[in-house]
Amino acid sequence: MSETTTTPAEAQEIEANGEFVTAKLGEATLRVKTIEHWRPSYLRALRQGDYDAWAEGALHPDDVTAFIDADATFAEINDFTSSAMESAGETPGKSGARTRSSRTTRKR
Repeated sequence: MSETTTTPAEAQEIEANGEFVTAKLGEATLRVKTIEHWRPSYLRALRQGDYDAWAEGALHPDDVTAFIDADATFAEINDFTSSAMESAGETPGKSGARTRSSRTTRKR
């Protein structure tokens, strides 16, 4: 896990640009990047249950340690990530992949 330090001025600039939304994890309010600022690896980590990797990419650098230190249950993390994704503009469970046709096709 890499440790990223953001200066107060950088943090204010990031927040002023609207790059983050907030979601609650227990009593803590954490900042999460909006979906247009996510990399595919963040969503992949989330879907694979690698919450620490997701947090390092998708959360504000100053909130990653708070997320990891919270040592939340899976239910709490799922509620938090669902809330964060909804706030960031993504519907939980939504897939970017095409759905398969329910009709089968037969080669002739």
